[in-house]
Amino acid sequence: MLLVLTTMVVTVHVVNASLVYVGGGKETWRPNVNFSEWSARQNIYVGDWLYFGFDKKLYNVLEVNKTGYEGCNDMGFIKNITKGGRDVFQVIEAKKYYFINGGGYCLGGMKVAINVENLQPSPSPSLLTGVKQNKNGSPSKFDGHVVTVMVVLTGVLLAWAIL
Repeated sequence: MLLVLTTMVVTVHVVNASLVYVGGGKETWRPNVNFSEWSARQNIYVGDWLYFGFDKKLYNVLEVNKTGYEGCNDMGFIKNITKGGRDVFQVIEAKKYYFINGGGYCLGGMKVAINVENLQPSPSPSLLTGVKQNKNGSPSKFDGHVVTVMVVLTGVLLAWAIL
């Protein structure tokens, strides 16, 4: 029972996070996207997830420091978040995050600086119904229905395993 309650608490925490499509779409980590303009219009909060969609044969996503961002230098990057071309990165503290694409694409504009804030806005009616909207206005992968199913299934599996 303690495990079920713990799972529910952790799951409720996930509901408060948003999935943010970097660049505004599912396949927008690519050249010819104005990431600076996109980033300036965003409100991203601690706990949110950044989604990078791209062709992994051509592009990558590297977290870098401000100097690496400004000079498009991929040497000494902080973290390579490239896994499969549909990659997510959770922002865990309020600060400015810097991401670039290595291999020269950064010089063509494939870089983004994302300011992450601490304060959450007041709950909207969609939050009260359990459905979280992502930053693009469509339901997030972490919406309340998926979370509810996850909690119920976890509870059933744990009860079955204990008995």
